[in-house]
Amino acid sequence: MRLDHDAHDAMRAGLDRIRDEGDIPESFTPEVLAAADAAAARAPLDDHVDRTDVRFVTLDPESSVDLDQAFTIEQAGADIILHYAIADVGWFVRPGDPLDVEAFERAVTVYLPDRRSTLYPPVLSEGAASLLPDVDRPAVVFTVRVATDGSTRLDGVERALIRNHAKLAYDAVSPSDLPAGFDELHRRIQADEEARGAPRVEFPEQEIERHDGGRYDLTFRPRLDSEEQNAALSLATNLAVGAALYEAGTGLFRVMPEVDEGRHRKLRHSARAFGLDWPSEMSLDAFERSLPRDDPRTSAFLLAVRRAAGGASYAPFDPDERPWHSAVAATYAQATAPLRRLQDRYVIEAMLAIASGRPVPAEISAAFDELPAAMASGDQRANRAERQALDLAEAVVLRGREGDIFDAVVVDEGDWGVEVQIADPAVLVRIAARRVDPGDDVRVRLTSVDVDRRTVEFERVS
Repeated sequence: MRLDHDAHDAMRAGLDRIRDEGDIPESFTPEVLAAADAAAARAPLDDHVDRTDVRFVTLDPESSVDLDQAFTIEQAGADIILHYAIADVGWFVRPGDPLDVEAFERAVTVYLPDRRSTLYPPVLSEGAASLLPDVDRPAVVFTVRVATDGSTRLDGVERALIRNHAKLAYDAVSPSDLPAGFDELHRRIQADEEARGAPRVEFPEQEIERHDGGRYDLTFRPRLDSEEQNAALSLATNLAVGAALYEAGTGLFRVMPEVDEGRHRKLRHSARAFGLDWPSEMSLDAFERSLPRDDPRTSAFLLAVRRAAGGASYAPFDPDERPWHSAVAATYAQATAPLRRLQDRYVIEAMLAIASGRPVPAEISAAFDELPAAMASGDQRANRAERQALDLAEAVVLRGREGDIFDAVVVDEGDWGVEVQIADPAVLVRIAARRVDPGDDVRVRLTSVDVDRRTVEFERVS
């Protein structure tokens, strides 16, 4: 549903309030801006190998200008070789400099519908460090070998000068735009996920879309096939990086615990409540893989699994405990979004040292102990602001419709009641309801709206 001009004013004021309440920075200090200008003028040196003749391309939302990743693919016998070029932010930002100190305070880029609060000043994140098309840019190229079974191995890491030969968009890309082997690479990564018991199931995202002229839409947007396929490139690289870091005895890892026995029993009760048949002898992983992907009860159950496992976090290398991410079912690190995520830059610098046979610099190793707290704070701030923006949009779009009745579908349940999805407008809300299961159709009445508090309340009517 599109918001009118009055609603636009309410959104603008509400988003400003979210930034103020959440302590989300809207600008950079003169010192940081000066450091960014100086860094942007820094030219790559001889240690950047010239790869500008290689046809790298990017694949992102059409409007993106902070481009972290470019790629090309080649065949090597039965193997597929992915050359994944990542923005060389570490060339511009050094540990302890003003840009780095500021990045530790921010940790991540915060995306709100009207504008971003970027991790680095735009002269870097949207300019000199971004892999924009038709210009030479410094990058760190990860060479990842993908076998026929989808397993990955890191063959090399190098600093290189590259050129993005085409800025491709998720919603407009065609197979002829992409390197040969793109589809097969995705198929292999997907097969490896299934073999590990880590199926990727993405859910429609509730999203606020900003249009020219300052108008907004509130929609549910399903993940495009091109996004899913592109995500496989990052996954392949990050799996290879995680394995290499662990073997080297250093690094920072993305971790998520397995579901414990008590929560496992609760999940069996949840499956039964959802009307899903989980044989007693079948493991949780096998049960997840057996579920039909087009059934809303599957989405509801997988959301329950995600909650039961607890949230993901970061952990430095520990020789007594192998880092593990239960949703990926592997040792996993993140190195592919350094323009938007602080810790990636440090992981990349460690990988450059490991690949060249050098010790990881002391300032990089030391940061691995400090980064988990910084990332947790930044992620929490960003997630809270993005959730509040959706709450605000729901309140704005529903203001004046108190008493109206809407068709909805139950998508989740818990001790707090049930969560229902209203298709028009695209709203997710919790209500008190009994004797309903995920996938059930219900009708709900809007009882109250408070734009200032960003709240809406519904009641079930049938």
